[in-house]
Amino acid sequence: MSNDSASIISASQPVTLGDRLRGIAKELRQETDTQIKATSRILGAAAQMAQNHDQLIGEVVEMVKEDLDQMEQSKPPSAYAVPDLKQEFKTLKAAKAHFGIKATSWDALATKLNEANGVPISIETEVPNATPSQVLERLDRIELEIMSLQQSMEQVLGLLQEIAKQR
Repeated sequence: MSNDSASIISASQPVTLGDRLRGIAKELRQETDTQIKATSRILGAAAQMAQNHDQLIGEVVEMVKEDLDQMEQSKPPSAYAVPDLKQEFKTLKAAKAHFGIKATSWDALATKLNEANGVPISIETEVPNATPSQVLERLDRIELEIMSLQQSMEQVLGLLQEIAKQR
């Protein structure tokens, strides 16, 4: 039966209890369908958010691994310190004989050993190999991912608000 014929019949006949129940059942089915669609959209958005989140975490982990690898590769050889040399060797003569270096003091020996190994004078001032532009580029990529996640969250919130309004 089409809507036109139903309206003609309903205009000529009083609404029965069965008609009212059918109308309520129809409204419940429509509301259930709407809720199913909204829930489906929410679950899809949540899945996308989880995927984006996992991808972002993976990228950050990869960046940290790269940085650690770069630091390890560029790590200067260990520096020789006078107290360490004195602890390892009983005498300056024994230390000089071991390394085959001529020196007049423990300080001179440590300096010559460090120079021979290419150790910078101050290891504390070591700077990671990443250039500022590389760091900024990585931060920009992370920021874009975060903005994408925010948009997904806003979509989910919008859908939840729609569902709340329908109830």
